[in-house]
Amino acid sequence: MPVDPVASATFAPPEASATGTRKQAMDSEVFMSLLVSQLRNQDPSAPMDTNQMISQTTQLAMMEKITQMTGISEENFHLQMRSSAAALLGNEVSYTGTDGVEARGTATAVSYSGPVPTVTIDGKSIAL
Repeated sequence: MPVDPVASATFAPPEASATGTRKQAMDSEVFMSLLVSQLRNQDPSAPMDTNQMISQTTQLAMMEKITQMTGISEENFHLQMRSSAAALLGNEVSYTGTDGVEARGTATAVSYSGPVPTVTIDGKSIAL
């Protein structure tokens, strides 16, 4: 008697993090769980195509590497912003204020407390 793989596969809801938000994308654990379910419930008279399985595994590996590269690129961008902010210290700089007027001043301090570094210019905190 053939088993319907769709009906017999179990569904695990996306995990919730400590803040209660659900994961946005499928991760490798979900993929592997689906692959194992597919292999367990396949029809013995029509086994899974190995080329398709290799293709899916390759796609997963590529997705993981792209995700890693995105994280590394973001880290490099933040490091570059911090380095640029530090290089402004002691120099006279010009910037456009919130009112749209260009101003000049000497950078006297840098703060990294937020997601974007801020430079203190003549007592005003300016975000890069």
